[in-house]
Amino acid sequence: MSHQSFQTLAATSVADRLRAAVAGAVHAPGDEGYRLSATGFNVATVHRSAAVVVASSAADVATTVRIAAECGLTVAVQATGHGAAPAPENSILVDTALLDGVSINRAERTATVEAGVRWRQVLDAAAPHGLAPLAGSSPDVGVVGYTLGGGLGPIARTHGFAADRVLRMEVVTADGQLRRVTPDEEPDLFWALLGGGAAFGIVTQMTFELLPIQTLDGGGLFFDIADAPAVLRRWRDWISAAPMSVSSSLAIVNFPPLPVLPEPLRGRTAVHVRYAHVDDHEDGTALLAPMRAAATPILDTVAEIVYPALGSIHADPTDPMPATERSLLLRELPDAALDALLAVAGPAGALPIMLAELRAMGGALSAPPETANAVGGRDAAFNLFTVGVLAPAVADAVPGALEAVVEALAPWGTGGALTNFAGAADGVPAARVASAWTPAQRARLARIRAAYDPAGVFASAARWPASAI
Repeated sequence: MSHQSFQTLAATSVADRLRAAVAGAVHAPGDEGYRLSATGFNVATVHRSAAVVVASSAADVATTVRIAAECGLTVAVQATGHGAAPAPENSILVDTALLDGVSINRAERTATVEAGVRWRQVLDAAAPHGLAPLAGSSPDVGVVGYTLGGGLGPIARTHGFAADRVLRMEVVTADGQLRRVTPDEEPDLFWALLGGGAAFGIVTQMTFELLPIQTLDGGGLFFDIADAPAVLRRWRDWISAAPMSVSSSLAIVNFPPLPVLPEPLRGRTAVHVRYAHVDDHEDGTALLAPMRAAATPILDTVAEIVYPALGSIHADPTDPMPATERSLLLRELPDAALDALLAVAGPAGALPIMLAELRAMGGALSAPPETANAVGGRDAAFNLFTVGVLAPAVADAVPGALEAVVEALAPWGTGGALTNFAGAADGVPAARVASAWTPAQRARLARIRAAYDPAGVFASAARWPASAI
């Protein structure tokens, strides 16, 4: 019997055992349902797991974890597939997309969501109550995965990381038990999950605080790339002096010539300044005036918007695509760093990248949370993030191009990267994300992981190997 035939037989056996034990659908490699369930937003992520379990409940997740442990397999998890790492052959992939319950408690100003919920659902459910979640720049991203990675959203300088607002979770641990996890119940696990992510368990439900926000000033200023030197310097100086009520990022974007884009941007390289202002007592227009005067915008979309339109600020792509990304936290952003970024990420660099973004940190992001968690990088001043599309003609060159952007800014970097931005673990130095944590944080994460998952059941769910912690 060939090795491939043996693998197919083994996968079928695992799938049959799971089908007899869980209520949700189970797909083995070769099944049409396997391809559909394993394909997420980033279609470059190819899963090779022995089976995919489409969980219908937290009980299905717990049963799957127990069976995986008994079979000597690991467990990976995916909701939307925006930041998924490839699940290997010795794993079972848990698809949580059907766990989509959302409950808003207006009196307590909280939302309780299941594992497959996307930010769009929470935005729409909370808005009628005058409440708002600390959602990400893309409403299509899954709430749980985003939050476990920290959650650096469009109003983060004002209100901090999404992880800082979590109150309690229900979590399946490596022993197949469903646990209630709060700062008082399983405090070590609570701390590690928020920043350490799926290496410590599969979150099936999460409750977090909502904020009384209905509208904000938000949108973007788009400048021609010829104005980039002046715009980059003005933005750096402006955001460094801006109040906490202002959050902003700046991106050098290579726009494709697509008809869905505004005509002034099609096929053009532009500098996109993203702006969000949340404060009823300040004039958001006046605060933005220095950036509007930096050069003549080719497009200005900044206006008062309702909070559920938060995604319009960054205007992230909504269609699935094959992409990869890299990131680096920065200590500072002197003129030399801005020149280096423009040289490598601008048209003169001729690199096959979609965008290179600088996201301002500081403000509420630098403050310790009310309840401690493992989110790292709070001392950084900026976050560098670069993305490339793995189109056939340039796919082989994209990872190296992204690394070139990171290397160009490395002299001003901390050496670390936030988990949600760092890129797939199989192509990024493991030390890069580990360096975002302090030595004490790394040591504590290692102790907690050894205590809760000594056999490495969640090795394939963790984006970073134990050696990186």
